[in-house]
Amino acid sequence: MLALKRIVTVAVMIYLLLALLFILVPAVRTSLADMGAGLSAPEKERQFFYVMFVIGAVVMALHLLTENLDSVMLRRTVTQHEGKINELKAKLYDQQQRTSITPPATGPRTIDGRNLDAPVVREQPTQSQVAGTASTTENRTVNHLPQPTFPQNDPSLSNTEPADRPPLA
Repeated sequence: MLALKRIVTVAVMIYLLLALLFILVPAVRTSLADMGAGLSAPEKERQFFYVMFVIGAVVMALHLLTENLDSVMLRRTVTQHEGKINELKAKLYDQQQRTSITPPATGPRTIDGRNLDAPVVREQPTQSQVAGTASTTENRTVNHLPQPTFPQNDPSLSNTEPADRPPLA
């Protein structure tokens, strides 16, 4: 299909170049139009342009047809590959479900699956917390990245009570 598409595209380009040559160079047009039957000069030129129009319509229709066929074939191929990918994903998911056996839930759990009865592990205080320069609204993780604690009591936030907000200036 790709070879046919390329051949048709080349034919369209050649036709367009020849049509431009015939339109822009009257000597070539008249010499080619004179090859026809024994008609008058205006009739020969009219017949020449009619033939050029028919040839152009056929070439453009062929080009449109090959482009649409190629597009349909590509879409079909993509759909088949997506189906194959989904099948492989389903097989992988099934394998993971078979191999990973989740332990039964013991005790109360939160919505995200954490165990409420699990002991709380306290982290070592960071240097800024030891020095007393840490913000009261943030906690530091093991890798020392700040993580905000929500909800914050910040009067500039729009979700705080109106009495706590400072007046707008």
